[in-house]
Amino acid sequence: MSDPTKLGVGQEAPDFTLETLDGTVSLSEELEKAEQGVIVYFYPRAMTPGCTTEACDFRDSENSLKSAGYTVIGVSPDKVDSLRKFTEKESLNFPLASDPDKAVMKAWGAFGKKMNYGKEVEGVIRSTIVVGKDGRVILPLYNVKAKGHVARIRKELGIDAA
Repeated sequence: MSDPTKLGVGQEAPDFTLETLDGTVSLSEELEKAEQGVIVYFYPRAMTPGCTTEACDFRDSENSLKSAGYTVIGVSPDKVDSLRKFTEKESLNFPLASDPDKAVMKAWGAFGKKMNYGKEVEGVIRSTIVVGKDGRVILPLYNVKAKGHVARIRKELGIDAA
């Protein structure tokens, strides 16, 4: 099992282009459009309880994040069909991207060894990385809990609740 190399503050975030429901999403293109930066979050699987909680927290905070100049992108190994169902079922208002070979997750330190119910396994590491307008990491959060971590991001970035 490989131990993931996590991104650190000030490090350049690896660019990516991934498939979404509406075509593709690219970090560099989203950074060009964003006023402050992009929040990229990695989650294990659409429509599971923890991932649904996390996605709905981002959905419910989208207005405050957008008002503060941030765009949100969710990334998972799910196929686009699963992402479509998830988006429709939960009325998600930000792009979900498919990374089936986990190449982006690995490059961002969001796939590798982790503890799951007391056992070491290899899988998606629930993570959120905030990238500034300049393409550099300003807030890397790894092994986050699904519930409550969007509030933590808002607090760390000085963003009021929606």
